[in-house]
Amino acid sequence: MKITKELMAYCPYCNKHTEHTVTKIQASKPANPSRGMSVSNRRHNRKIRGFVGKVKAKTPVKKLGKKQKAILQCKECKKSIERVFGNKTKKKLEIKR
Repeated sequence: MKITKELMAYCPYCNKHTEHTVTKIQASKPANPSRGMSVSNRRHNRKIRGFVGKVKAKTPVKKLGKKQKAILQCKECKKSIERVFGNKTKKKLEIKR
C-alpha cells in the first residue's frame, strides 16, 4: 500500500482540512521487559511443566493481516493524529517520496 509523503487530511485541532506529513509508526519495546518473569508467569510455567490436570495454555492466534497505521502531523498546528489505512491487509505501508 503506497501513500504519498504529504496529504490533505482533516485536523480536529484546526477544525479544517490542512496539509499533513506522513510518518510510519516504529515498533516499540514493551514498557516493562521484565514482566516475563512475573509471579503469575512463573506459576503458569510451573503448572505447564508439572504433572497436573488440564492447564489453560495460551493458544497461538494466527492473524490474517495487521492494520496499517501511520502518524499524520499537521503543518499548521504541529499536532499529530494516528490514522489507520484500510482494514486488515497483508500489504506493508510504503511512503512515496
